[in-house]
Amino acid sequence: MLRRSVLLVLPALAACAGLPPIETASLPPGFVQGAGDPTRAAALHAGSVFGRQAQLAGQPGTAARAIAEMEYLAVELPSSPVARNPVPTLQPQMQVARREWRNALGVAADAPPQRVINGLIAASRALEEGRQDALRAALPPEVFTAGAEGTLARLGALPPLPRTAAAAASAERSLIQPERSPVASTL
Repeated sequence: MLRRSVLLVLPALAACAGLPPIETASLPPGFVQGAGDPTRAAALHAGSVFGRQAQLAGQPGTAARAIAEMEYLAVELPSSPVARNPVPTLQPQMQVARREWRNALGVAADAPPQRVINGLIAASRALEEGRQDALRAALPPEVFTAGAEGTLARLGALPPLPRTAAAAASAERSLIQPERSPVASTL
């Protein structure tokens, strides 16, 4: 009984100790069609998009979705059980890339990842539907410091994001590389 009480108190003590909260993130319902895994879908799509970033020019909706996926992956992938063969440098690589894409878009450094994800996904959907009112509401200035118009312009003309492309490729490799087994290496 005492042991259980101690275990219940530990999270409260950690909160009082000033430890930063653990970041979490999710993708909105319906983001992945069918019964697909959102982490795998995000890594495959973002890897594909940033593998050919030049084709993003003039495609702000696609850029918004891909950066939302990267924001999600930066939080969730390093500890995800879906990553069967994580690249050893994935977590620091994602953090460096996150600073790169946030700087490129003008995302506030302290913006919670879920607000960034929600804003970019909502902006992508608003662009698909041609809803300017929804687009402005999706990109609040406290998160997207360039404002809706400035963020949209940046999404339509992203500068080269080499660290983001490398992190996207690492994320994709973490999910699609087959497991290596000692048996396979002896054949």
